[in-house]
Amino acid sequence: MGFSGERADTKVEQLSGGEKARLLMGLSTFHGPHLIILDEPTNHLDIDSRAALVEAINEYTGAVVLVSHDRYLLEACADRLWLVADGAVKEFDGDIDDYTKLVLQASRGGDGGSKASKAVEKKPSPVREKRGNSQKKIQALEERIEKFGDLIARIDETLADGSAFTKDPQKAAALANQRGELATALAAAEDEWLALSAEAESA
Repeated sequence: MGFSGERADTKVEQLSGGEKARLLMGLSTFHGPHLIILDEPTNHLDIDSRAALVEAINEYTGAVVLVSHDRYLLEACADRLWLVADGAVKEFDGDIDDYTKLVLQASRGGDGGSKASKAVEKKPSPVREKRGNSQKKIQALEERIEKFGDLIARIDETLADGSAFTKDPQKAAALANQRGELATALAAAEDEWLALSAEAESA
């Protein structure tokens, strides 16, 4: 995370975006604060490892900055949510469900065209047609994201009972693997949704 010798005296304005981020990280940890930053820590973890991680985070007396698509992890550990949007970071007044509703409502805000203008048009403009296709893709992704989230929630509910591994270890292990695959698919769908939403807004 450090800089090489020849870059140590470089002025801040001449640093790349990644180098500036590393510099800020170094400054924030210079005095050794009780701070841990975790980026997608549950990726590729099995159920036991995830449970151990949740326990360790909750027992840690310092601050933890957690970035994750794992809804279970966030609900189990996070006591404050921060919204990163429009070039700003602000505390989010709500829970994970509230955030999900906010994101879905924002994506369904419409294309801004009036009914009158649509009635006059004989053929949609390329921009409007492209926007309509993007909205269809975004809606399909939202349905996929909701489906993945529901499936993950069901698996979590089943595996939350520790006896699941003693009653049928093979089935429990299969569910754990399935959850990992669903979490990966969910993260990919969310990334695609964010990209399409940003593209639709710029259009």
